[in-house]
Amino acid sequence: MSDSRSDSQAVNNAVAKLYNTYPFPPDPLTDDTPPGYNWRWNWVTAYNFCTGQKPSRQDIRILDAGCGTGSGTDYLIHLNPEAEVVAVDISQKAIAVAEERCQRSGVIAKHQKPITFKQMRLEEAADLPGEFDLINCVGVLHHMPDPVKGIQALAKKLAPGGLFHIFVYAEFGRAEISLMQKAIAIVQGDKRGDYVDGVKVGRDIFANLPEGNPVLKHSERWKYENHKDEAFADMYVHPQEVDYNVETLFELIDASGLEFVGFSNPQFWDLERLIGKSDELMARAKSLSDRDFYRLVELLDPTANHHEFFLTKPPLPKADWSADEQLLAAIPERYPYMQGYPSLSFFNYDYQMVNISEAELAFMQACDRNQEAGLTVAEILKDHPLKLAEVRSLQTRQLIMLSRT
Repeated sequence: MSDSRSDSQAVNNAVAKLYNTYPFPPDPLTDDTPPGYNWRWNWVTAYNFCTGQKPSRQDIRILDAGCGTGSGTDYLIHLNPEAEVVAVDISQKAIAVAEERCQRSGVIAKHQKPITFKQMRLEEAADLPGEFDLINCVGVLHHMPDPVKGIQALAKKLAPGGLFHIFVYAEFGRAEISLMQKAIAIVQGDKRGDYVDGVKVGRDIFANLPEGNPVLKHSERWKYENHKDEAFADMYVHPQEVDYNVETLFELIDASGLEFVGFSNPQFWDLERLIGKSDELMARAKSLSDRDFYRLVELLDPTANHHEFFLTKPPLPKADWSADEQLLAAIPERYPYMQGYPSLSFFNYDYQMVNISEAELAFMQACDRNQEAGLTVAEILKDHPLKLAEVRSLQTRQLIMLSRT
């Protein structure tokens, strides 16, 4: 067991060294609040996605587990004005950058609840006081010496009914990255662990590969992202990385003891886009278990470079608006953060273009005013006639959010 602890500490030290050398992500520090929007970092919209309803409270506790240089922390503070936020990371330099980022952007000064930054290993999460309603862990577990111990340590800090947002690497979509990682390690030899040298070696390899080389060709999609050495080092010379397929991913989830809520990119897991032309194949797919269904999609479309999903610690109450009387009694609000609204065509919560009718737009505009008015769907429909099926469609497409009276 002592050897295991020693190996784990060696990996953690190597990871900390990488991020002290190349703090990640290398997003520039600015004097403005974070641009754009990511609904996964907003408690209200994430909860709505996972449960089909608006949460009853917003005065929650958030843990940014492995915050890096704080790009996500900046959003978590900005998008959750009533939340206490704790951000932790293994890298002292990254934590310092994260705190500076959030100070400079102004989100800390505007925030009413405590904001804490702490250098620590995620395996030590038990030392953090209390539980958290939302745990954000993006791009971290796959770099831990033992991801199972990492997810278990964090799972213990999740409050009942809370959400655990996770992002880990996908095996198939990162195949060319894995090849280059191994190639760089071979060329480095006993200099492996010298991350400055690793970046130099990797860039030299790319610069000298012949035109048409498959590894060079596949790496083109990362070319802009890897312009900065910090991003190149994170991708190609990282000392620890575990990539997941659907089978190994659910082994990790099962080990957490938590309940899988769903992937946060359901469009990718739509089997109809792949084999929908065959009624017979789609009919057979209906008999598959959820995990076999996801595995089939992954095998037929091996392009995903990451898995992003939510877990929960039950009970997590989910709304059922299928009954007309329940829908009519619900209180609707327009979904926040839609680009180009109000119009008949705009970008939704996930930056996908949607088109609505004049009647749907009028209903949504009535919902704009409903946060204070508190009218039910039935009451709004008196002045804005819309079929219930259309109201349900707006809710399903997450253009409106519903809450119970």
